[in-house]
Amino acid sequence: MGGFMARPVRFNIHPKQTSIHDNIALADMPEGAQGEGYFATSLEKVIGLARKNSIWPLPFATSCCGIEFMATMGAHYDLARFGSERLGFTPRQCDLLMVMGTIAKKMGPVLKQVYLQMAEPRWVLAMGACAASGGIFDSYSVLQGIDQIIPVDVYIPGCPPRPEAVIDGVLKIQELVHNESLRRRNSEHYKALMNSYGIE
Repeated sequence: MGGFMARPVRFNIHPKQTSIHDNIALADMPEGAQGEGYFATSLEKVIGLARKNSIWPLPFATSCCGIEFMATMGAHYDLARFGSERLGFTPRQCDLLMVMGTIAKKMGPVLKQVYLQMAEPRWVLAMGACAASGGIFDSYSVLQGIDQIIPVDVYIPGCPPRPEAVIDGVLKIQELVHNESLRRRNSEHYKALMNSYGIE
């Protein structure tokens, strides 16, 4: 122990008052009428709020973007903070198809089948240059963007995109889900979009 002194203990005599807003992020209430003991809003807004905060992603990872997604799900970035912690590997239980990596033309029909097996409402996120546009693989065997076979809601650029970009893409999906009308899926515009992909 020669030569070493114990470090003196200093107590904080002026502790800062903790604020709940410093530690916890609170979701904003939907628009509505409120008064003493009641709050009224539309069913559409409540369903949008519930869907937004309980997205179940289906990761369809074929190459390096899948590794970036693993980092996003890890403890450092923790995608679970945004209500997306329940990854599903069966399309019937998921509502967000996350396509990550190169999609070969042979894989195209498989991807489309996975999309068709998902129940409405469903959303699609194309992660990285390969899923968005074929990336550097401008060849006969690679699909030049998954929007040739299924509709895409959000594109995440990058090769590969960093986890921050993935989180930003998921937040954009949440914004879309939150503001989507309950009647959108029955609209003529949406039916025409599905018909353009050969989907009834």
